[in-house]
Amino acid sequence: MSHSNQLPASNYTSPPGVRRVTELPAPPPRPMDSHKGTFGSALIVAGCEGMAGAASLAGRAALHGGAGLVTVAIPRSIMPVVASAHPSYMTLPLDENDDGRIRPSATAKLQEFFEKQTSVALGPGLGRCADVRETVQRLYANCPLPLVLDADGLNAFEGEADKLARRVEEAPRVLTPHPGEFSRLTGIDTKSIEADREQLAASFARDHHVILLLKGPHSVVTDGQRIANNSTGDSALATGGSGDVLTGLIVSFLAQGMQPFDAAQLAAHLHGLAGEIASIRYTDRYTTSLDLVNCLDRAWKQLLGT
Repeated sequence: MSHSNQLPASNYTSPPGVRRVTELPAPPPRPMDSHKGTFGSALIVAGCEGMAGAASLAGRAALHGGAGLVTVAIPRSIMPVVASAHPSYMTLPLDENDDGRIRPSATAKLQEFFEKQTSVALGPGLGRCADVRETVQRLYANCPLPLVLDADGLNAFEGEADKLARRVEEAPRVLTPHPGEFSRLTGIDTKSIEADREQLAASFARDHHVILLLKGPHSVVTDGQRIANNSTGDSALATGGSGDVLTGLIVSFLAQGMQPFDAAQLAAHLHGLAGEIASIRYTDRYTTSLDLVNCLDRAWKQLLGT
């Protein structure tokens, strides 16, 4: 049985001037006469020494989200680990510093690689240092493609959230903070964020011209004009790497041509559904983020009613 496309009524009142979305978007189409190029190319810039798993999880999720081609760009030293974790994505080695984190010199190679891609994800497991901060800020400003910014990508803008602002005509940006990351971006404490999630999320999205997915129970998706609450998920999602799986799904849907708001909304729903299925299959205590990826097949079947 499939999940209904009608979302449950929210207990919240929409922020002033913001329209509440209560329908799920349709998944990207899969025509029978398609080929891998039909479904786009997703590039994921992720990982550092000690956090190769973040890159692998995001890459796996992008594949199982339906992207035709997935490339995981990682610091050169962890390429063997990430490449061996799954045979179906490609890898792109990047310049790194002495601590195994990407260096600003990697931007030239990545910008050249953008020409072959249809979407980009930036941030999972990159670590935090001056080199990462400079690299992320350069890529965010100059990438001509729809881009998902997550995890350490978001942390690279701590104290400089003004640099996240986009002109309306520029390539869209989807930001996926949890409350702690959103606090670092805004300077607002997490208790205040949790007390006013929708209003703060919508205001930030509107002021910066981005799509914001504020994670947590009933995750908020907003572009400042529309808002949706996710209806799926449970405590199985409360495990390291869960956000990397969500990032992989969003960048996959962007690669397949979905509009950014729709991509974020559908990815949150499917991600939560995989968590619910994992709780039944493994229990929420046992579930890891790899188990979430492995439950995406059942989540897809439930969503599609097959």
